[in-house]
Amino acid sequence: MNGLSEYRKRIVSACLVCLLCAGVFACAGKSDAMEKIKDLECTIIPEDDLPDELLAMIEQKKEDAFKVTFEDQGFLYICVGYGTQQTGGYSIALNDLYETANAVYVDTKLIGPAPEEKNNPVASYPYIVIKTEFIDKPVVFD
Repeated sequence: MNGLSEYRKRIVSACLVCLLCAGVFACAGKSDAMEKIKDLECTIIPEDDLPDELLAMIEQKKEDAFKVTFEDQGFLYICVGYGTQQTGGYSIALNDLYETANAVYVDTKLIGPAPEEKNNPVASYPYIVIKTEFIDKPVVFD
């Protein structure tokens, strides 16, 4: 019995070593895939300049938080909405937009209204539309 028990310990140890190695290699590959290739040039598009189809999509979704991409005429539109807010005066900052080997990453942040805006209880639906060159990769929203 002692020999069988020692054999099981070696098998379990070998499996643990394999799992650890697999984890290390997976993490190493993941960091390469997430490494920035380049920052993307972009333009923030006002509502008046949006393609009609995209504007209709936003109108349908604006009451809830949303993340949408849209392709039109060689451009990629990346849209982030923050849903219904109790007042106006909100703005959205684009913190980062870049390409990696496997994806396009976008990071935005909702900025609250100034104190005087909080006294105006009219709901708003803040969103941002970012226009950049079309890249055939998934978009990851941070």
